[in-house]
Amino acid sequence: MNIRPLSPLALAVALALAGCSTGTDGEQAAAPARPAIDLSALKTPVSVLKASDLDPSVPACQDLNAHVNGKWLAANTVPADRTTWGSFELLAERSLEIQRALVEHAAATGQSGIERMIGDLWATGMDEAAINAAGIAPIQPLLDAIAALSTPEDVAAHIRDGFAKGQGFLFGFGPESDFRNPTMTIAYASQGGLGLPDRGYYLEDRADYVRAREAYLAHIARVLELSGVEADTAAAQARQVMAFETRLARVSKSSEELSRDVSLYYNPVSLADADALTPNFPWSAFFQAQGIAAPEMFSLATPDFHKEVSAMLVDTPIEAWQAYLRFHTVDNAAPFLSDAFAEENFNFYGKTLRGQQEMQPRWKRVLNAINAQAGEALGQLYVEAAFPPESKAKMEKLVDNLSQALKARLENLEWMGEETRAKALEKWAGFTPKIGYPDTWRDWSGLETSREAYVTNLMAANAFNWKYQLAKIGRPVDPSEWQMSPQTVNAYYHPLRNEIVFPAAILQPPFFDPNADDALNYGGIGAVIGHEMIHGYDDQGSRFDAKGNFANWWTDKDRQGFEARTARLIEQFDGYESIDGIHVNGRLTLGENIADLGGLAVAYDAMRRAQGENFSDPMIEGFTQSQRFFMNWATVWRRNFKDEELKVRLTTDPHAPAPFRAIGAPSNMPAFAAAFGCKSGDPMVREDDARVVIW
Repeated sequence: MNIRPLSPLALAVALALAGCSTGTDGEQAAAPARPAIDLSALKTPVSVLKASDLDPSVPACQDLNAHVNGKWLAANTVPADRTTWGSFELLAERSLEIQRALVEHAAATGQSGIERMIGDLWATGMDEAAINAAGIAPIQPLLDAIAALSTPEDVAAHIRDGFAKGQGFLFGFGPESDFRNPTMTIAYASQGGLGLPDRGYYLEDRADYVRAREAYLAHIARVLELSGVEADTAAAQARQVMAFETRLARVSKSSEELSRDVSLYYNPVSLADADALTPNFPWSAFFQAQGIAAPEMFSLATPDFHKEVSAMLVDTPIEAWQAYLRFHTVDNAAPFLSDAFAEENFNFYGKTLRGQQEMQPRWKRVLNAINAQAGEALGQLYVEAAFPPESKAKMEKLVDNLSQALKARLENLEWMGEETRAKALEKWAGFTPKIGYPDTWRDWSGLETSREAYVTNLMAANAFNWKYQLAKIGRPVDPSEWQMSPQTVNAYYHPLRNEIVFPAAILQPPFFDPNADDALNYGGIGAVIGHEMIHGYDDQGSRFDAKGNFANWWTDKDRQGFEARTARLIEQFDGYESIDGIHVNGRLTLGENIADLGGLAVAYDAMRRAQGENFSDPMIEGFTQSQRFFMNWATVWRRNFKDEELKVRLTTDPHAPAPFRAIGAPSNMPAFAAAFGCKSGDPMVREDDARVVIW
């Protein structure tokens, strides 16, 4: 079982207890009025730029992050139930407060539609006594099926059938736009199957990796024991699982490789060729089991991985397969089972691996599950209650100003030739912005839930979502669809659709305040808008054209010039030491660093354009607009980390840690040095031969 969000591929995822259930398609009665949300009354404050937070003992020209955030970071350690804490997390907490009010109201009053569905998920998720009484029973039929496997063919069939119910975990599978025809959706199969964050954790001897392996081995054994396996047998099976995953790791790509070469996701093959590559796991049978018409082709990414899985089906003992499948079935379901399972899952993945000291309270965990399975439905309630229409209108103006500033920069790039520039401007003209929430909400008709059992509801939602995803394969792309819910504090760029998307929940301070001065909004959400636009021109986004085709629109000379500049940016971030001698990986984080650098520059230009030549600087709290612009940029990246979390991110996260994002882009901008009167030799000033300018 895999009760987890069905996310898109990374271009950037049953037990039936009888009960009286109602689908979401009956809207006979009008829903009771939803609770009014007073944003000013929320318990969690927003993180805003304050003069009192500034540390005059550390000049901005020495370290902008320490100058703006040092005092705040020292006074705001990471809460026990989190691994990071800062501007993003504060907004996420506020979003959860709003969501809790909405789901409690839905649980109390919802009689039909999405209110009934969300209310059922919430009520059963909060019924701790019933969940504890059920123990492992909700997934026992799955474990019995694994115990009955006796041949390689049985294992292959079990994997196929599990995927058909939305319970696959050995590899990734799902719909995405065709790289060569982005108006159509095809199937993508990718690597997967590992319990540790990256292949390096299995294969390298770095001290924290070794400790993680040892702890993971013990975790596997404990989970198997909890599932009913005797201790000695569980320890032996844990070693089998670790050997199994280590073998998968050897044929897996690293996080760095996947983040820096998007072509690794696209390996179009026919069904016949795929079957020949993996004879013990025929893809023709897999598609048939999913109820998908046999496609002319699909993308079999990282083919060596799938070839190895096929080999393992016949050369790995059935007992090892059973141990692997049993462990992951229980481990994936553990957060939603009784306390013993949930606590063991937290103790390894939260506490040991990432440094989180306490499990989140149940209400947050249940909301996380609702967001994973019915996020857009909850988002529909969220925007009605907490997203003022005027915010969307002001955002549209900001996006237009940023767009014009980006166009001006593209038109005046000295290093780019006219042929490539024309294509870059064509791509600029094709950007599609989405702000706040979808224009058309998803239909949840057919998803049946009840007040009987939490895991049953989650399984139903997971299976429903899986079928929804599979139904896209072989069909035209729906351009109105969103891949983040409105209550998500984030934003994204989709290269295959050439769209930039800004969910409602990020449109709050320090990112956006309709009543704030230009400096705060342009240094906050303006830089985020610019960041997402520049993703269209980062080292991977720039491999897609204006219509989302994976196509080279560069001259060789211009591409070489671009890569020379990005190489210098890699070198800059490689030079940042984060923790215990571990440096930022400039290659892993390259795309985000390009977007930060270009996005901040575009946002600064847009602010100046919006203010006009005759602008009279109001000098708020004694600071110029330029100073407040850069200080609010740093405020956005105000963030503390648990040491363990930071080390995981340095291996897996394509974003540099927040302190280096706060200083990286400004240190390359003459406008920053001018704003604060920085001089040659100051740490935040890169000389001309070291300064990077790309977009």
